[in-house]
Amino acid sequence: MTEQPSRATHVSLAAVLQVRQGRLQTLLWRRAQDPYRGDWALPGGYLAEREALEASIRRHLTQKVDVGEVAHLEQLTTMSEPSRHPDEWQLATAYVGLVASDVDPTVPADTGWHPVDQLPSLAFDHGEIVLVARDRLRAKLSYTNIGFALAPIEFTVSELRELYVAALGHEVTATNLQRVLVRRGVLEPTGTRRESGPVGGRPPALFRFCRQELEVTDQFAVLRPPGSGA
Repeated sequence: MTEQPSRATHVSLAAVLQVRQGRLQTLLWRRAQDPYRGDWALPGGYLAEREALEASIRRHLTQKVDVGEVAHLEQLTTMSEPSRHPDEWQLATAYVGLVASDVDPTVPADTGWHPVDQLPSLAFDHGEIVLVARDRLRAKLSYTNIGFALAPIEFTVSELRELYVAALGHEVTATNLQRVLVRRGVLEPTGTRRESGPVGGRPPALFRFCRQELEVTDQFAVLRPPGSGA
């Protein structure tokens, strides 16, 4: 056994989430060094000297997985179990980052998107962190306007519904979603419509989020699955 250092090291990590192909997915990369060489892990790394946490994770996302811009980034949790790293005493501060559905970052060959509900085996406690990030997103979709970070600037209600369904993991009707979000002042119509498809029909109206930064819209609201009785 290696002797544990008297002071903890500190890393920043990010669970970057995006709805891709109709599923909530997270960005993972393969570790190139021991421990867990070759295993999938969350992007991140050690803090530089006198570096703030958010600056650290933004640097690692840019340098290691080429994701320089996220629509929303917030601190998620700190993992402090002394045995979480086999070779050192290490604290990990995790963030959740959201990427809009119309953005397709060019990532390195050792990096890829993985469905949150079908994760591979992950290094350290990174699988637990991904699930905490998923649950944080699901909760905030109910009582904040955080959907702005998953959606393009303009969208139809049906397109927004698909994003909410993928993130929440249960069905939501387009009519109810529009009614709730418009009533709360989260959505507004752009005054334009999507062009009709090849089968014709009335062009659907386009909407946008009123604000592109996080705010609480109804602190007691919960978007529940149909038939839940609530």
